[in-house]
Amino acid sequence: MSTTLRRIAACAAGTALTVLSAAVPAAHAGTAPAVNLATNPGFEIPTLPLADWGSIPGWRCGTGEAVLDTAAHTGGSALTVTPAGDHSTGECAQTLAVRPNTTYTYSAWVRGDYVFLGATGTGNDVAPSWVQSTGGNWRRLSTSFTTGPTNTSVRLYLHGWYEQGAFSADDVELSGPAPAPAWATWNMPTQDKVVFFTIDDGWARTADAARFIETNRLPVTAFPLPMPSGFEPDYFKRVTAAPGSSVEAHSVSHRDLTTLSAAEQQAEICDSRDAAAARYGTVPTIFRPPYFAFNADTLQAAANCGLRTVLTATADYSWGASTSYRGGLQAGDVIIFHFADTLAGDLQRALTDATAAGLTVAGLHTYTG
Repeated sequence: MSTTLRRIAACAAGTALTVLSAAVPAAHAGTAPAVNLATNPGFEIPTLPLADWGSIPGWRCGTGEAVLDTAAHTGGSALTVTPAGDHSTGECAQTLAVRPNTTYTYSAWVRGDYVFLGATGTGNDVAPSWVQSTGGNWRRLSTSFTTGPTNTSVRLYLHGWYEQGAFSADDVELSGPAPAPAWATWNMPTQDKVVFFTIDDGWARTADAARFIETNRLPVTAFPLPMPSGFEPDYFKRVTAAPGSSVEAHSVSHRDLTTLSAAEQQAEICDSRDAAAARYGTVPTIFRPPYFAFNADTLQAAANCGLRTVLTATADYSWGASTSYRGGLQAGDVIIFHFADTLAGDLQRALTDATAAGLTVAGLHTYTG
């Protein structure tokens, strides 16, 4: 996408964000229908050749071989895991957002010997469901739990047992009410005289940009993709060292999410969350959709992954631009940059304009909670 088209898309997306933000209703635990919240529940999403997508989209698998197997319970593929010898159960897990004080049922169809299914972090943990042997056939395991009054996420797991051979799983379901959709916005509504610096992607990691951020003690919000983040994680730690800074989620493949199914969107968002959390030690709560493109499925998928805010921007200072979509920098503006060769100059230009408007740079995470 050219710079001109990108800016046009940003402006249009920002307007759409304002409309959608007002249109999203607040969901209520007592009235919300039960849905399947699990990420990639049927193991039908193909693996992309990208770092940190993982061998199984939407799932984090430990030591052992985790593959997609065509011998499925339903559909075209299932999960098959061979634990790594006598020191691994071959666990695969995922983390999802849930509602407090709410009952959920977690189930999956499994095949193999000594297969376990359970959830942790519920606030009222229960023993896992397990089977000694399925006799070579598919068998459904199921367990239920009620979340505690402060529990807003749970960790679902599947695993085999030490030296008991491979196990398979398919048609996973976490049944219960979904969290309310994420809040979509292009700015942070505030009367404080502040703006927010956000930097995307991560392909160019220049020393002069890092020095500028350090010298000016700028709180920045970084949205690196997992692949460039993996090339040089210490760089992103360096540029987000100032108080108020954070590393947030930006998808795995940088595709236009509106071209993907709801299930694929959830895998993209949850996997980018997991990659950032694993590298930087804090779990993201903000999601920046690639190209500022999102729809209602994006808002729900982000919420299911525990991300409360879907954020675009009100100003673009990338690649030499100085574009404000609100007619000059204003309080609460979110400015987008990119990790590019021009970043140091882009930051300087934005800082100069913000100072001239009587604005300082604040940490975005402080205002989103």
